[in-house]
Amino acid sequence: MILLHAIHDFLPRHRAGSEIYALRLCQALARRHAVIVLCAEYDPARTHGSLTWRSFEDLPVVELVNNWTFSSFEETYRSSALDTTLEHVLRAVQPDVLHVHNLLNLSMELPRLAKGRGIPTVATLHDFTLVCPSGGQRVHMAEQHVCYQIDTARCARCFTESPFYRQMAFARVAGRSRRFGAATDIGRKLLRRLPAATRSVERAVNQAVGHSISSQLIEARLEAARTVFEAIDLFVAPSAALAADFERFGLPADKIEVSDYGFTTLPRVPRPETDGRLRIGFVGTLVWHKGVHVLLEAARQLPPDRFEVKLFGDVNTFPDYTATLRALAQGLPVQFMGAFDNEQASTVYAEIDVLVVPSLWPENSPLVIHEAFMAGVPVVGARQGGIPALITHDVNGLLYDAFSPAALAAALGTLIDDPERLGRLAAAAPTIKTIEDDAREWEARYERVLQRGTASSGSRK
Repeated sequence: MILLHAIHDFLPRHRAGSEIYALRLCQALARRHAVIVLCAEYDPARTHGSLTWRSFEDLPVVELVNNWTFSSFEETYRSSALDTTLEHVLRAVQPDVLHVHNLLNLSMELPRLAKGRGIPTVATLHDFTLVCPSGGQRVHMAEQHVCYQIDTARCARCFTESPFYRQMAFARVAGRSRRFGAATDIGRKLLRRLPAATRSVERAVNQAVGHSISSQLIEARLEAARTVFEAIDLFVAPSAALAADFERFGLPADKIEVSDYGFTTLPRVPRPETDGRLRIGFVGTLVWHKGVHVLLEAARQLPPDRFEVKLFGDVNTFPDYTATLRALAQGLPVQFMGAFDNEQASTVYAEIDVLVVPSLWPENSPLVIHEAFMAGVPVVGARQGGIPALITHDVNGLLYDAFSPAALAAALGTLIDDPERLGRLAAAAPTIKTIEDDAREWEARYERVLQRGTASSGSRK
């Protein structure tokens, strides 16, 4: 088969969970099929809407430059100019199946365009990007609010305070001055670093260049998401919690399967000797909805000579949040370990005794929990999203109430007081699905939607 996998961004520049999973799945499938990755990239040095054909770890990659040079909110999720380019990709690749991981930075029209060419489409639901325009976490950052229901008025306020809105506004200003390039990128970074006290000025500037967001515009985007629900033949949710949420948001239950991710086996490496302190680790993006600040607030309630905290994550991705974390870490045994390559994952987990997953948003099926299990590291996780389905409390890890530093401190305190408990929890880690088994499951799904398409139309393309 010829398989086209579409994702909002890709490696090497972007290394979050969905990108890493897509890479490993594509590599496993590429042993038996022709696999091409379609992704987007923000790059002011290149022309908005242009295509670059490259490769990454022997995978062919088609990269669409999306600098958010849009004249309306609708274009952020459905741009006729980008759609024309995506049509070109479909004609050039002629895939048998389109596999969508994320339509952010691409277009919600992509499944419909594929359907028009007789190409069946399947999708992995990694987050809530289809129904959440501000990044897919269902978190209003400014109000520090998790959106259990979709409130279009709140969504409109949230989007105007998101990096996407600032990027869109700045692109429009730069486009007017015809000065795209390195200066644009520098300006974008400066906008992201603006202190909270000047954000009102920033919003005034954004509104002055014509980007006013209303609840009606958000509702129109939700209607576009419903057309995506119709155009895609099959959705797979890695957690039952994510599937249930999407059903609440209008995705038909008969179009969803629940099947967890597959993973590349993580080899165990020798663990360095320690001084007896509990080594508490966080692995992931240093961003508010990941809840790292809750971990540091909990650390203040622990005896400082009995533990240390190691934070593994890029300190430059969200520098303002990192600055908040550094302030919270003052006087605590906390180390900012920085980013790391995928090949170093085994070494990273060997440096910690317990992984904390303090997520505040309704996480799907966090990659780091599976990695920790494979590395023999027990997990303390927040009761959010799909996390409780992975951790059986007091069997292979511990659960606590999200947003509660006291509850997290209490859980970590039991491990400080009873170090042998770590071994008991680690020994009960579940078996993790391999990426090869996952690829075979996807092959069966591809065959199924192809047969269904053949039966309904009698022909393709």
